[in-house]
Amino acid sequence: MIEVTHLTKRYGKHTAVDDISFTVEDGCIYGLLGPNGAGKSTTMNILTGYLSATDGTVKIDGHDIVEEPAAAKACIGYLPEQPPLYQDMTVTEYLLFVAELKGVRKKAERRTAVEKVCARAGLQGMEPRLIRNLSKGYRQRVGIAAALLGSPKVIILDEPTVGLDPAQMIEIRSLIHDLGKTHTVILSSHILSEVQTVCDRVLIIAKGKLIAQGTPEELAGKLAAKGTISATAQGGREAVLAAAAKVPGLSDLRVTAEKGGEVSFTAVSEAGTDLRGALSLALAKANCPVLTLSAESMSLEDVFLQLTEHPEEKEEA
Repeated sequence: MIEVTHLTKRYGKHTAVDDISFTVEDGCIYGLLGPNGAGKSTTMNILTGYLSATDGTVKIDGHDIVEEPAAAKACIGYLPEQPPLYQDMTVTEYLLFVAELKGVRKKAERRTAVEKVCARAGLQGMEPRLIRNLSKGYRQRVGIAAALLGSPKVIILDEPTVGLDPAQMIEIRSLIHDLGKTHTVILSSHILSEVQTVCDRVLIIAKGKLIAQGTPEELAGKLAAKGTISATAQGGREAVLAAAAKVPGLSDLRVTAEKGGEVSFTAVSEAGTDLRGALSLALAKANCPVLTLSAESMSLEDVFLQLTEHPEEKEEA
């Protein structure tokens, strides 16, 4: 659905987006994740045609955003971080205006289209109200309804839950999840829980570079370079630690508790290896029965922090 190739955006000497490439498959919700100032909004503005790229290409459903701007933009519904709402218009007036801008020429068709998007965005009963009198959550819904007009294949949402209270955030996330059933959705955010809850795949940007992409589970698996194993075994402290120390690839043994002939400890395994089986066998051979044994999985937060802490080092590695 979307192909981004070697995309770069410079403002003078500052590089906001630095040679990133990725593809967005049809029918998925993608999360564009990164710290503030990472280049998320700039990337989205280029995808939608609001900004021109310094280098690289963007194709939306096969249409180059530069060479075929009208065809490419017709495939996109966009909600910027600050929706451009006219405060003195009613919800209906504003959406009719947007529908006309998007090329819905016949008045009856515009009315029908507005009714449909209001129902989809949960705006029933809000249509006659002035936009300035709506809550922040309902204003976001109006922006999403405007993005849906014209039946675009792709919905791009830039920080759609910023400034909302917890209840409004849950409602908007539920709406985004529903949109993902019929549209390809790209969602930018720096809220980790939001991306993990809503998105099928994640693109992580730091300092203008795309440093990782995949499902949250795939990213956690790839980055489990130092997986932590927690275990409890019966036996003396020295015997348990000596048995664990014989397992190749296991290091940084630390006792966390000792009580009643039981020793609890943690250890760190090498990249890409699950050493629980080898550890269990080594303890059994040393006559130290294993009582508990588990590997700690990485959350999206762990992945994000590990990747964005030193993105240049990760890229070189």
